[in-house]
Amino acid sequence: MTTSGPAPKDTQPRRIDMLRAAAELISERGFAATRVADVANRAGVSAPLVIYYFGTRERLLVDALQFSENSFNEVAERILADISKPHDRISWLIKWGCWPPSIEEEPGYWGLWFDLWTQAFRHDEVKLGRAQIDARWRGVITAAVEQPAQEAGVDARTFALEFAALLDGLVVQVALEDPEITPAVAYDIAMRFAEQRLRLLDRHG
Repeated sequence: MTTSGPAPKDTQPRRIDMLRAAAELISERGFAATRVADVANRAGVSAPLVIYYFGTRERLLVDALQFSENSFNEVAERILADISKPHDRISWLIKWGCWPPSIEEEPGYWGLWFDLWTQAFRHDEVKLGRAQIDARWRGVITAAVEQPAQEAGVDARTFALEFAALLDGLVVQVALEDPEITPAVAYDIAMRFAEQRLRLLDRHG
């Protein structure tokens, strides 16, 4: 966040309003067609205030996805804490990570990611933000598979890197509605990988 002095007491709610507006607009229009003025209008603030908080349009994109991702991961961590079986945890992770989003609190999650990837290719600031966001998601996966990975003699962090990369590839195909990579097919591919890598079937989940 870019600021020039102490933030007023009501800045956090305002910032959240701007982040939510940015996430919604980027989802609807794409990053290229979303102006700072559009975000300001939807959030009910002035364009200079948006610039005050975020500095650049690219920073706004990163922070909008970070806002969505924080909610995404907090819900994931809470739900995973209540799932005891490794097989069920991984099943849930796959559905959460590469099935079409349906949660209202996550506006345009996939659209945000695709725009982030595009901008990260050309902007170092966005590239760094993407790496930080991905690192947290891999951390969620690592924590979820730590026990079965240890029992299978697999490094949990390495598995998380492989699994997250696989889900990223699958989600692109699902989001683009590839006729051969439906959500069900993507689920089967990811689950087979996890079962074989972590030897889940050998230990009956």
